[in-house]
Amino acid sequence: MNIDKLVFAIAGTFILASVILSQLHSTYWLLFTGFVGLNMLQAAFTGFCPLAKILKRFGVRSGCALN
Repeated sequence: MNIDKLVFAIAGTFILASVILSQLHSTYWLLFTGFVGLNMLQAAFTGFCPLAKILKRFGVRSGCALN
């Protein structure tokens, strides 16, 4: 699995988990959902993704979108 696919998988997992936690525990978890969405939006325009940089340090091979 390359960095691009892994970033989408992790972001999707974070969003689903925070929406579920907002329903079960506290609506403040929706702030985390907003943070993940905002980070994905800025990565689409700038090409910079902090998670991609972390994954690259762990040796995950690069994809075409995020380096």
